[in-house]
Amino acid sequence: MINLTIDNRQIEAQEGTSVWQAAKSAGIDIPVMCYMEETGHIASCMVCLVKNTKNGQLFASCSTPVSEGQIIVTNDEEVTESRKTALELLLSEHVGDCEAPCQSVCPAHMNIPLMNRLIAKGDFAKSLEVVKRDIALPSILGLICPAPCEAACRRKQVDDAVSICTLKRFVGDEDLNSVQPYRPKISDPSGKTVAIIGSGPAGLAAAYYLQIKGHQAILFEQADRPGGTLLQIDKEILPDDTIKLEIDEILSLGVQIHVNETIDKERFANFLKEFDAIVVATGTPSTDGIPYGLATNNVGIVADKFSYQTSIRHVFAVGNALRTSKMAVRSVGQGKEVAAVIDRYLNSGEMKGYPARFNSKFGKLMTEEFIHYLKDSETFPRQSAGKEGFTIDSAMMEARRCMHCDCRKPESCLLREYSNHYLADQKRFKGEERKTVEKLIHREGIVYEPSKCIKCGICVQLTSNHREEFGLTFIGRGFEVKIGVPFNEKIEQGLKNTSLDVAKACPTGALAMFNEEQQLNL
Repeated sequence: MINLTIDNRQIEAQEGTSVWQAAKSAGIDIPVMCYMEETGHIASCMVCLVKNTKNGQLFASCSTPVSEGQIIVTNDEEVTESRKTALELLLSEHVGDCEAPCQSVCPAHMNIPLMNRLIAKGDFAKSLEVVKRDIALPSILGLICPAPCEAACRRKQVDDAVSICTLKRFVGDEDLNSVQPYRPKISDPSGKTVAIIGSGPAGLAAAYYLQIKGHQAILFEQADRPGGTLLQIDKEILPDDTIKLEIDEILSLGVQIHVNETIDKERFANFLKEFDAIVVATGTPSTDGIPYGLATNNVGIVADKFSYQTSIRHVFAVGNALRTSKMAVRSVGQGKEVAAVIDRYLNSGEMKGYPARFNSKFGKLMTEEFIHYLKDSETFPRQSAGKEGFTIDSAMMEARRCMHCDCRKPESCLLREYSNHYLADQKRFKGEERKTVEKLIHREGIVYEPSKCIKCGICVQLTSNHREEFGLTFIGRGFEVKIGVPFNEKIEQGLKNTSLDVAKACPTGALAMFNEEQQLNL
């Protein structure tokens, strides 16, 4: 047996074991992207770097065998910075969006491409599930949202943007008209109570997501009915029936509401003692301000921009109480985010802002790239919707116009995960010209995007191990090398038997299942 030290821990390992394997056996986590037990190592990504303290040398832990007396450090400042640099070098050649531009600019951060894929398949129940992860009021917002997502839609570069808002309204209306409306999975009761002052878009969204997370949400509304600023919108644009139906769905989850309730300074002082957390969602402050002793500025309540925490520790503020905005979708998004912050706070005592994740972006499409994105969509013109919204057929047709600019593996891409962890800067080593995006699509199996490939070779080895007739291989030399199917065969020829295996094994979104909702358990 070989004796070595990793992070001040004495470890025994068999001769021939890699440092990475020895660390793993001791419960020490070292990131790795180009290594699998089944395929061995190539040591190309270099995110598994560790340091030999005897000589200060950095080396790839996945390919270096243990040796007697080694003293290894896996997490000091030099190692951390070296891994970050390795990631930034990989990102310099990575051309792909973690999230589609439409999702990135949506104030509620809704997964629009996934919604579209599910509508296109006719799976409206699952599409609603996707929408309600981020938007608690899809039918309402489908009628009143100014659609910043459509302004960012890349389909505009080809013809017209996808009608995202009307599609969102469609799945919301389908649910409202359903005999069995969608019921989200609700966590076990936590025993915690949260007061929400105001039942406009922000307050309703906060109540919805807090209730789902197992905390009792209690709305306090000054008017005689819930809705806040929604009730001020022209009824021709936003009918009362739609408001009532969507709010009733939220209340049906167990959210409590008290109307005709004025919360003055004295009542608020009692709330501070009675409730585990308070959300102020009162809308635009009056000229008299908010009489709760909270710090304010010339636009509204002062709150941390990430956690929404006010000058009182367990009091939070969202929506127009912070700053007047005509975008209800922004208030709904903040309601969702503050619910996540409060949930963490109530469960752990930790006050931490809503998590922002690393997001690779490459900007506008070049003209020669249109053809690759149109492979993943249909050429129908933008569908028109009447006053009642889309029909089923027109909704499915419109959804199929989406070019799916997002990554099919946003939750499992290791490049994204590690770039997020190490705060990598995608632009650090960016060249003047970027690679051209190419998509190879096998609609029953795989989407392959070479511009996202880090050339780890895992897929090459897997197809060889499984004796694919063609498989995948390295093509070209030097900086021009890429992975493809030999003899210019199509991707389905190279992955007849191993498409699922290589999609799961690929450390990025370069190889992914065409129907990625299978991987998301939808």
